[in-house]
Amino acid sequence: MASLVLLLLLLLGAGSAVAGKMKVVEEPNSFGLHNPFLPPAQRLQPKTSPAPASGPAHLLRLVGKCFSYMESTYKYEFCPFQNVTQHEQTFRWNAYSGILGIWHEWEIENNTFVGMWMRDGDACETRNRQTKVLLVCGKSNKLAHVSEPSTCVYSLMFETPLVCHPHSLLVYPALPEALRRKWDDVEQSLYEEMVTKQGYEKKLREIFEEATFFKSTKEAQSEKKNKLQPQEFESLENCNKEYRQLSKDAQKLKDLLTQHGVAYEAVLIGDSDRIRAIPKRATEMPALTTVPKTEMEKHRDTGLWNDSP
Repeated sequence: MASLVLLLLLLLGAGSAVAGKMKVVEEPNSFGLHNPFLPPAQRLQPKTSPAPASGPAHLLRLVGKCFSYMESTYKYEFCPFQNVTQHEQTFRWNAYSGILGIWHEWEIENNTFVGMWMRDGDACETRNRQTKVLLVCGKSNKLAHVSEPSTCVYSLMFETPLVCHPHSLLVYPALPEALRRKWDDVEQSLYEEMVTKQGYEKKLREIFEEATFFKSTKEAQSEKKNKLQPQEFESLENCNKEYRQLSKDAQKLKDLLTQHGVAYEAVLIGDSDRIRAIPKRATEMPALTTVPKTEMEKHRDTGLWNDSP
């Protein structure tokens, strides 16, 4: 009996020693777009829907899959043809979790797909976050590196065996037969000097837009127009900040109109105290009369001369 107790004590001691050497990492639930444990109201809300999946057919195998990468205290999640998200791995009540970009379009250079652009991410100062994903040859599908070369613009390196073949990222083979013929015609026109280099690039872009490799120019203009509509603020702090700035702008306008003798009236906008200076009528100014050329030369003027005292 004593020997059995001794054996149990030795086993417990060994287990404690091993546990002391092990680094146990507990990660909180991700607040990403694909977390099935969170109700929809608590998930990240994208500003726009992803563009249609496009490009080389073999890369479409990645649709519906997501890949993560840990960098310091942040977890990055890349879902090809969907989005890129970032999640702070702490137990703070206000841990950051946000969208770094939604699938937008390809970047193409020299007949080659060189990167995937994820745009229209969460607001970052005066613009939205965006991410460029570079595809490189690797033994397995994995997110290998993340950096932020400039504020609010991120760079991801995604390794995959799907791009190891020398021709795996060529644009021409990824086009439908009809668009290949269009490209052939454009190339012929350039060779015969029937189109300028600028015209060639424009025609080529139209082909890529038709193939959905690029975001449609008309669609982009429509989105830009929609962004000019009244904005909704993400927080009360942002709303108050915008309110203070508009109040300063209104005061500057009032001072400017007063300085130039232009009457104005205050107008309430909605239920706020913001005011807008609206010119009612300009104060009467002395009449302007023309002056003979000799008189203008005498005064070294270049136009009308005010003959009022």
